[in-house]
Amino acid sequence: MSTEETTAPKAPGWLNPASEYGPLVVFFVTYLLSDLFVATAAVMIATVVALGVSYAMIRKLPRIPLVTAPILLVMGGLTLYLEDETFIKIRPTLVNSLFCLVLLVSAAMGKQPLKFVAGPALKMDDAGWKALTVRFGFFFAFLAIMNEVVWRTQSDDFWVTYKVFGAMGLTFAFILTQTPLIGRHMIAEEGDDAEKG
Repeated sequence: MSTEETTAPKAPGWLNPASEYGPLVVFFVTYLLSDLFVATAAVMIATVVALGVSYAMIRKLPRIPLVTAPILLVMGGLTLYLEDETFIKIRPTLVNSLFCLVLLVSAAMGKQPLKFVAGPALKMDDAGWKALTVRFGFFFAFLAIMNEVVWRTQSDDFWVTYKVFGAMGLTFAFILTQTPLIGRHMIAEEGDDAEKG
């Protein structure tokens, strides 16, 4: 083991959830206290702060926020500059469409981007990763369509509530439905095999 690995700062348990969900909480609370434009500015600032705190503490950036932050900053910036809330509303559509495209194309090419993101937490065989990648690809397509339907047909209050709670609830529910697939394709740890022997 290298000296760099032994001295690398270890991420506290709260850091990842705070980096990913903290800006969303800021967005929701600010919207309740003000309006969509102020909430947009707040979530942009909160996202940059979250990335900065993460880098300061562990000298690396969280993977998912790192991908989504540039889209947020561009679409949020357009929302504020043009005073047009359409841009911030279609951001989830763009992000989910991007994830869908990356996952489905990667699966077709035999790549496993989900393994890069969740590999340390999940030990699965290649068939399991491929199946999960395809399923998540189609799920992100579903989320993109849902966002378009909601923001185009419902009020701002409804869209914000859906964005913060609805989309997150759907995601957690989808992940739960994938537990049988994950269980079938899990790879036993070497220590587990030794105990069974």
